[in-house]
Amino acid sequence: MTSWLNIPSDSDFSIHNFPFGIYQLLEGGEARVCSAIGDFIIDLGKANDLDFFHDLHISNKVFENQYLNDFIALGKNTTHALRLRLQQMFSEENYLDAKVLFEYFSYEKKQVKLLLPVKIGDYTDFYSSKEHATNVGMMFRDPANALLPNWLHLPVGYHGRSSSIVVSGTPIHRPKGQMLPPEGGDTPIFGASKRLDFELEMAFIIGKNTNMGDTIATSEADNYIFGLMLFNDWSARDIQQWEYVPLGPFLGKNFASTVSPWIVTLEALAPFACEGPKQEQQVLPYLEYEGEKNYDIQLSVAIQAEGSEEKIVSQSNFKYMYWNMAQQLAHHTINGCNMNVGDMLASGTISGSTPDSYGSMLEIAWKGTKPITMPDGTERRFIHNNDTVIMRGFAEKDGVRVGFGEASGKVIER
Repeated sequence: MTSWLNIPSDSDFSIHNFPFGIYQLLEGGEARVCSAIGDFIIDLGKANDLDFFHDLHISNKVFENQYLNDFIALGKNTTHALRLRLQQMFSEENYLDAKVLFEYFSYEKKQVKLLLPVKIGDYTDFYSSKEHATNVGMMFRDPANALLPNWLHLPVGYHGRSSSIVVSGTPIHRPKGQMLPPEGGDTPIFGASKRLDFELEMAFIIGKNTNMGDTIATSEADNYIFGLMLFNDWSARDIQQWEYVPLGPFLGKNFASTVSPWIVTLEALAPFACEGPKQEQQVLPYLEYEGEKNYDIQLSVAIQAEGSEEKIVSQSNFKYMYWNMAQQLAHHTINGCNMNVGDMLASGTISGSTPDSYGSMLEIAWKGTKPITMPDGTERRFIHNNDTVIMRGFAEKDGVRVGFGEASGKVIER
């Protein structure tokens, strides 16, 4: 499929993608639902006014909205049909008058500001990369028994804070809290985190409500996953290390997470489904699954010091995940926990088997013992003030490219 619109070959937003988001004109105005192709955003409400979606019977109130929740709640039959219609509109073979009317329902990306696309009711973070869990276990526990006994039996997770999830470009305030002194000792001190870190993750958005008591089988999970986003789960490692026993993450995690502004649908990612790692332990029946449930999505993390060039410090892939999204969702609901449209579930740090594919500075610099050198000659063990962390992701196969844009955040002193 080719488009009549000139789209750069390395664009994340090809005719095969059409992600969904929320935009606002830089000159002001209301937030509105949009999609993207090439260097342009598409105002879906204005396209609806022009009758491009007339047979889908979607009220314009859905598109005149600060969040995508109402749009997602229309259901996959409708949202997928709209995405296919966008492909038809921009197809060289059948553009449905879109070429003539393009200027009436599109804007250049430089004209708009992209907003947080969903109202997130609940947020869960998993811990599903075997390489990451092993690395952390080697650093903080017995290297010979890095994984805890339950890790190979279930996708470990915890409930996080949704109010501090922000869209790409939002500054991140360095958190403060209790920690043990760097020079050693067992009496905590208070101050700004000295070991601020990123965590390279993907997040998926729930597209369908369930009732309390309902469960979602792995075979049904795709029906409940609307799409995916890039996700940076910022972590204050020194605060986290002091507080996480016995109840797990709290102040070391809840101060901020950064997401990309676009939700890429599961349907757009279907060509990139692949097998995941072989699971070593026989899982319980509710966690068994069939088919290819991992996705070949190339991921990278760059750090850019203020006034300097960026340095890529990690190149990983979503296909490395030991526990896949279907298993995560099945486990999350096996006790009857209800899901709501807009809920967000994150993968946990995505690390590969080699140091250049590790998904956090904790691993890359190995707890600060192996610093990396930046283009300006400075070293990084963790993230400094005025550093910008930039995450990118895309999938590419047989000439088809589908990407996520960026999830970036600059660290500032509070």
